[in-house]
Amino acid sequence: QAQLVESGGRLEQPGGSLRLSCAASERVFSSSTMAWFRQAPGKEREFVGGISISGLRRLYGDSTKDRFTISRDNARNTIYLQMPDLKVEDTAVYYCAARKGVGISRIEGEYEYWGQGTQVTVSS
Repeated sequence: QAQLVESGGRLEQPGGSLRLSCAASERVFSSSTMAWFRQAPGKEREFVGGISISGLRRLYGDSTKDRFTISRDNARNTIYLQMPDLKVEDTAVYYCAARKGVGISRIEGEYEYWGQGTQVTVSS
């Protein structure tokens, strides 16, 4: 049974926007710090952003800081990634991840649960 399910990825033009969603099981979501990672072709997986259990703290990766916004709806067991003004270099598979306990980590190995990924392609 999938614990995390991403959605919202698609082909979008440069300058456009997307909102990704990640729905989690209540058992995982209620006690986990959540995060988004992405992996572009031929590159290592990259930390996009993370959000605390309460939703009050956020941490972003260097390439997404001041561009993307991560949010969390604890009533829906869902996190979101708002991505405005998309660039070609944002093309990647975007993964949702969950980490039990507090503390937002940039390290993928510290996340126990992963979604299957959703493809975002930015191209004209």
